Amino acid sequence: MDWKKMVRFVVLLFALACVCWPTSCGVVQEKIGVIFVVHGGMSEYNDQYLWDAGLQQFSFDPNHSVYKLAIWNPAQWGLVMQVESSVKFQRKYLFEYPRLNGWDPFHDVTDLQFEDLKAELNQRGETEGLTFEYDWAAWMCGECPANYPYPRFIYYGPDGLADPEGDYSDVTYCGEDEPGGAWAGCDPERYNVDGPAERLLKKGVSRIIMVDLTVGGVRFGKTYDVVQMTKRVIDDWNEEKGTAFPYPLWVNDYTNLMERSFPSLPVGWTRSSGLPEEDQEVSLDGSPNPIAEDHLLATLQVEAIEVSLSDAASPAETGIILLNHALHDNNEYFDPKIDDTLILNNNIKAQLLAKYPDMVSENIIGAYMGIKEVNPENDLEERTREMRGEALGYAWLYESDKELPGDEWGYRYWDALEYLKNRGVKHIVIGFPQIVADSVLNLVEFPNQIAKEIGKKTWAEWETKDFTTYPGVGQPFTDYWGNWVDTICDGESCCFTMGGCGTPGDYPPPRQASLDKKRDDMDPSLAYGVSEYGHLGYDPALGAPDPDGPVQDQYTGTWAMYRPPNDDQRIAGLMANHVLKAALGEYDAD
Repeated sequence: MDWKKMVRFVVLLFALACVCWPTSCGVVQEKIGVIFVVHGGMSEYNDQYLWDAGLQQFSFDPNHSVYKLAIWNPAQWGLVMQVESSVKFQRKYLFEYPRLNGWDPFHDVTDLQFEDLKAELNQRGETEGLTFEYDWAAWMCGECPANYPYPRFIYYGPDGLADPEGDYSDVTYCGEDEPGGAWAGCDPERYNVDGPAERLLKKGVSRIIMVDLTVGGVRFGKTYDVVQMTKRVIDDWNEEKGTAFPYPLWVNDYTNLMERSFPSLPVGWTRSSGLPEEDQEVSLDGSPNPIAEDHLLATLQVEAIEVSLSDAASPAETGIILLNHALHDNNEYFDPKIDDTLILNNNIKAQLLAKYPDMVSENIIGAYMGIKEVNPENDLEERTREMRGEALGYAWLYESDKELPGDEWGYRYWDALEYLKNRGVKHIVIGFPQIVADSVLNLVEFPNQIAKEIGKKTWAEWETKDFTTYPGVGQPFTDYWGNWVDTICDGESCCFTMGGCGTPGDYPPPRQASLDKKRDDMDPSLAYGVSEYGHLGYDPALGAPDPDGPVQDQYTGTWAMYRPPNDDQRIAGLMANHVLKAALGEYDAD
């Protein structure tokens, strides 16, 4: 046994002596805290939840203007819902949630996954002499401030402790300055509560293990935010109590790659600071993500994709798009999300090809969203129609000079759809491996993005509809995607119908921003009609679209948006397996 292992052994014995107790059979058990980390969201929409979620997401970045000017400034609280991003999400959610009968199933599903995880670990822990205590944390959640990693950080200010000097105002806002008045049922003390780590510390755990499904298991700056905030909780706890409780072990990044790789200058750098002055370049070699690499995770995704295959198309006639969310711009200096994603993508593809030998490798590809680009007409970096008005596609590889994945994994989703259409596939499945639970994202948002490209009548369920998921309407589609944009164009109602609204050239809606100003989220020229057979392969100069069938070179097959694994108990088994390995010392940062 080397000296490091000897030191760890002695520390473990000391911890056991402090926090453990004899069981009925005389075996000493250690009590370990486990925090299950998820992305979060809102089960139902209301303005308070959007306000709370917005405040939380900006609380992680001290260089962001919202952090510096709004969170602890009562004069700004009533303005949060008036900024463009809030208005956009209000309008988007006021369409999306009613499509799901007012309820996003995400938290219901993750609650089941959490219960399964607890059952798995309790059963396995008994055989290893381990006892677990549990909690969960969300990166962003409208309805659950008690599951923010450090709710009192928002309530009191950055030290999470009462502020007798009055440097920060306690965050107790309940909508008093909103046009409609205070929010019904709002608790002004909702942030003045213990968070997950504090609850576990008070239960006497000896250490904390964090396991992450924020974006389906791959490492991501969002979970890094949660981990770092949890470390801040522990720092404050140790300072207040005079203890030396250890930092948590994050299973997905147990070597602390992201922390070791984090830019060192300027001090306090975050992505909002711009490009760093000094980066700490750390190789991915020797710093794995055991959950992203686990072949069971790929199997669960493969099986979810299989459910959406079509009997009308052979494997050779089927295309698969692994659609993935990107990362924040500038996070590539420390965030290996895209590299982890490629590992998962390749494992999924290998399993699909092994299971379906007739499936064509070239028809299994990966895609991302759009990003702002320089408009050659004004030399401004802005939202453009060519990039679908989006700014979500910063799929930069880790430690790269803003490089996208190459080969089959670096398409934009509309290019991926056109590529498969031109290859003559008869059915396309769109997977989204960075989720393992249903939400408005895969149930409403993505289907509309796909439909505007290749049509809503090509959706595999169009003839039968799905009234279980979409009560009353049977389908997820809006008349136009970008339904948050302004609807008045030069004093008249904008035209959002792909074939036009009676006047030649009235679609797409004209740009409203003057050419010398950046086009923003709300500009109607960025909205796309969600038509019967889509924009790809259609040229309005060659004739009108046909609601009864594809014309010109429009897509003639079908497509389906996959449903993730959801409450498959193997998800809990996968997580429990790796948490147990961490508990038994198999994942050691040293």
